[in-house]
Amino acid sequence: MNFPLYIAKRYIFSRSKNSAINIINYIASMGIIVGTMALFVVLSVFSGLKVFSLSFTNEIDPDLKATSTYGKSFLITPSQEAQIKNIDGVVSYTKIIEERVLFLFKNKQQVTYIKGVDRNYAVVNDIKKKLFNGEWLKPDTYQVVIGYGIARDFSMGILDFENPLQIFAPKPGKGNLENPQEAFNKTEVLPIGIYSVSEELDSKYVFADLGLVQELLMYKPNQISGIELNLKDEANESAIKSKLEIIFKNKITLKNRAQLNESLYKMLNTENIAVYLIFTLVIIVALFNLIGALIMMILDKKANLKTLFNLGTEIHHLRKIFLLQGTLLSVIGGIVGLVLGIILVLLQQQYELIMITPTLPYPVVFTLENVLIVMATIVSLGFVASLIASSRVSKKLLN
Repeated sequence: MNFPLYIAKRYIFSRSKNSAINIINYIASMGIIVGTMALFVVLSVFSGLKVFSLSFTNEIDPDLKATSTYGKSFLITPSQEAQIKNIDGVVSYTKIIEERVLFLFKNKQQVTYIKGVDRNYAVVNDIKKKLFNGEWLKPDTYQVVIGYGIARDFSMGILDFENPLQIFAPKPGKGNLENPQEAFNKTEVLPIGIYSVSEELDSKYVFADLGLVQELLMYKPNQISGIELNLKDEANESAIKSKLEIIFKNKITLKNRAQLNESLYKMLNTENIAVYLIFTLVIIVALFNLIGALIMMILDKKANLKTLFNLGTEIHHLRKIFLLQGTLLSVIGGIVGLVLGIILVLLQQQYELIMITPTLPYPVVFTLENVLIVMATIVSLGFVASLIASSRVSKKLLN
């Protein structure tokens, strides 16, 4: 058996004759356990908040979105559509048009996006699940589905045949300064549904039929501004992107869900890193107790160390005893803290012990990644703390 490891384990599980040293050891062990548990619980909470925040966009954003690289729109041919259908990993796709237009209802007006969608849009995105009033629009009609924010701003309901929603879109080319009204295309539509996803999205989009928007913007029948694709779970995203770029001759820009919400992902990841660093600092402070406990143990075992040294044990082996002791304490404390943290997270997931609102439990997510991050943090910091304390063992101390 490794001699320093054998001695280190004996020192961990044996009580000192000095009760003060025992108390210091208990405090150091509790600091490691509580610090580990707190770090894991906080990381699990922020993982839950990240999933909760992204759930609003994940249900309306596609797995992959193609837009024109050289302008607002591009042309798609029947041959290109057939090639998209044959790409392995693509479940379905939908053609869309997005453009900022002016909406007018009674005496109120607002500039926001109209999104023209075809009949496959509800297949690619779970937008129908977000309807809380009315129904989804039918193809080839002058119907629209509006967001809750727009409906609130306009004080608008659905199926108001006496007060249609008016849409104004600028005509391509130069406007007529003498008669500004001729510079816009105008149409009237009927809201038949209201969706609610998030505060931002509810005030951003008005969904309409693709053909209606093409007519409003004076687009060609095969002219669109984007393609949204739904991919299989095990699909190779890079391979699909390469095939799409070949089909459209590198004239499109492809973005996945994370790239479509780049600012949101960056914000959530930055918050996660900041919280991790703050709690890591707390653990570093707690590990000062471990350094103090090991130094007190070295002083308490000074006579034993001197005997071992006189029997021929080298100094680096004596240092290794306390290096292993501190590292083992960190590992044991980390495992106990992780077990307690996992129990708390699973209890919250199962029984919803802490609530944000009466109907919304505090979101937490148990992931193996968080377990590995916490364990690696505790063990590495514990090793450094033990290395600092064990360096106090020297010939000068023993003499």
